[in-house]
Amino acid sequence: MKGNRTIHKYIFLLGFLCFQGTWSQTVFGKWKTIDDRNGVAKAIIEIYKEDGLMHAKVVKILEDGKQDALCTKCDGELKDKPVLGMKIMDNFEENGRGEYKGDKLFDPEQGMTFRGKVWLDEENENRLKVRGYLAFLHRTQTWHRVIEE
Repeated sequence: MKGNRTIHKYIFLLGFLCFQGTWSQTVFGKWKTIDDRNGVAKAIIEIYKEDGLMHAKVVKILEDGKQDALCTKCDGELKDKPVLGMKIMDNFEENGRGEYKGDKLFDPEQGMTFRGKVWLDEENENRLKVRGYLAFLHRTQTWHRVIEE
């Protein structure tokens, strides 16, 4: 009897360890952006994988009165285009430590492109850290996972 319980415990433990990785969160999905300066919810961003690289686009604008915002500070082909649907991260690569880095983190409000780094918050996997770099300066925002039911 005791031997059967021990075997069942090992089988359960083995099963748990095999499936544990499927429970862990990833950077992919939808995220609510919060302005780190004033706390205003700005947008919902969808982060997705394509051709093995990470990309992100604006799928909903939350800020009152800005739902039809145009990229007025943008140059070139993005000038005066809708922010809704705009790609804001392009070709970010995973570095093997759960971080994604790339050279195309776009801020439509400023009309500027930055180098960027993205990773899950170590204390809460429903928070995403998004850091933009300009020369040696950087700014980090915390985005919040959108839980869809």
